[in-house]
Amino acid sequence: MAALLFAVVAVAASLPSTNAFVASTSRKGVVLTSSAADAYSHIISSTTNPALPSPNSSRRQHRITTPLAATAATTDFSSLTPTSKDECDVLVIGSGPAARAIATLLASPINKSANGDTSSSSPDILLADANYDNRWFPNYGVWQDEWESIRTMFSTFNQPLNNECIERTWEVTDCFFGGSFDIPVQERMRLDRPYCRVDRDALRRTLSPKDEVETKFAGEGSAKYRVTRANHISRATSVNVYSPSGSILHDEFGSTILLQSKNGEITQVRAKLIVDCSGHESSIVLKDDRCKSIPPGFQIAYGFLVKVDESSIPDANFVGPYYKEAMTLFDYRTDHFVENSEEEYKANKAPTFMYAMPLDSNRIFFEETSLVARPALSFQECKERCMTRLKHLGITVIDVEEEEYCYIPMGGPLPAKDQRVVGFGGAAAMVHPSTGYHLCRAMMGAGNVAKAIRDELQGSSWNPDRAAARAYDAIWSPSNIAQRNFAVFGGEFLMKQNVVGLRGFFDGFFKLPLPLWGGFLAGWPGLPNNDRHETWWARLVYGLTFVSKLPVSVALDMLGSIAAYCITEGVPLPQSVTPLLGLPDGYEYKEKPTTVGDVAAKAEARKMIAESAVEEIVPVYFTEEDEVLVV
Repeated sequence: MAALLFAVVAVAASLPSTNAFVASTSRKGVVLTSSAADAYSHIISSTTNPALPSPNSSRRQHRITTPLAATAATTDFSSLTPTSKDECDVLVIGSGPAARAIATLLASPINKSANGDTSSSSPDILLADANYDNRWFPNYGVWQDEWESIRTMFSTFNQPLNNECIERTWEVTDCFFGGSFDIPVQERMRLDRPYCRVDRDALRRTLSPKDEVETKFAGEGSAKYRVTRANHISRATSVNVYSPSGSILHDEFGSTILLQSKNGEITQVRAKLIVDCSGHESSIVLKDDRCKSIPPGFQIAYGFLVKVDESSIPDANFVGPYYKEAMTLFDYRTDHFVENSEEEYKANKAPTFMYAMPLDSNRIFFEETSLVARPALSFQECKERCMTRLKHLGITVIDVEEEEYCYIPMGGPLPAKDQRVVGFGGAAAMVHPSTGYHLCRAMMGAGNVAKAIRDELQGSSWNPDRAAARAYDAIWSPSNIAQRNFAVFGGEFLMKQNVVGLRGFFDGFFKLPLPLWGGFLAGWPGLPNNDRHETWWARLVYGLTFVSKLPVSVALDMLGSIAAYCITEGVPLPQSVTPLLGLPDGYEYKEKPTTVGDVAAKAEARKMIAESAVEEIVPVYFTEEDEVLVV
């Protein structure tokens, strides 16, 4: 019975990951945009889509990003002679939300109050990205209470996040899970929790230095970091070893790195520490391959910002079934497919849902999303399903302003230990492994990481290995890793569900008290309601409560999945819901030993040899300083 209870708890805990997907939309920008959360480089396609109405070509934008931002402008490394040199306290690589957030907080003034000194100083922070001037194109959505908690944290660094950073707020959030478990197809589940759309341009300006942006509102351009428009040219081949040779070198005081601009010029930068925010597939932050881990799943979505025809709509308060004063987080219905068709079969087996943000007038952002899958669902499949759904709902698109292709790796291994380059954001696998949330997690996480690094910079003795370890531990403490392991199972469970299972899962998930499901979607220290998930006991209570809300078939599937997962993956899941197995190993700094061998034995040998009556010269030498005996 105890085993069954544990299984239920574990399963339940992982389940809420489904809803988390919504978060994925909020951090979506991180996924596909280069200057977005992880400084991806943008590829702009001029191809028009024959399936869409002919929009004004001057306004049409196709956006997709690939993890190229941190690579060199050229692959010709025959000449690596620097044309210029620079130095800083911390070098931040990337220019998306994660990079600019950590750079902004690191560079904020440090007040000095000792001995009556009221002056302030700031660490010298240099941010590097050849694509720094690119706009952010992802669409970010956040829960209002999570955003307010981030604003509060930023204020402790004297950094503003003004109201202008939010473009639109919906006081309620809607979901549609009809079509299974006797839930009517038209039934709407309303969540009394406000949701916001981030103004990506205003946020970008706010997290930028004044001389790098044209400010529009008070508080923008307040960041104090410097900018260089260049990328690194390195690839890690093992921990702290890089190719091409000499492109990154570490020593006891810091690191030297070569950066290359788009015109090919090489700059040599000397930094006490390097923080890499170049994305999920960073080439200089290694993943931990010394312990067993599950490969990542992928969230894929096709979205577009459009104007719709409202000339003959019956109710101006709605766009099809979507209420204009609500943000629609999930629409998992499949009644828009022909019954028993191949399309319906594929949609049932590999589900997608509609995410809808009504903006002003007849403008609305639609996005058809695959929550998490391995291998990833195709963008074309998402796009075709989106068009089929809108046609069925009687929604006619008359203009397309922009398109978005969202690609988000979820889960996967954590960064390797003992590496000197600090990964942050996607490079540190900070994306929620069962929901895709990232933006709020990265911005909140930037506070603890900045504090850890700043404390080391102000310390009496600088140790870059200790600083890197403290920064990683601020991201992935043992307790945070345990919480992540709980969510990783959730992502795995969601990947195996068909559309019926997901409807039942989410319908039960949102019937939980808001602090329970809200805390699971956040899943990061400092965000609202995370206290409901950050201890083994809290996760156990959550899991048991959640299972009680699920349809019987989904609950039984969870129990079976828990048992199978524990057999195949071992300790991580049970460790996350019981104190019996302790906590996972973290990234705490461990001082290197200063002595070699048995010092007492060597000292005794030295003394006895000195006192020996034997006068014959013997080839024995001692080093007093390090107590090493050499024969």
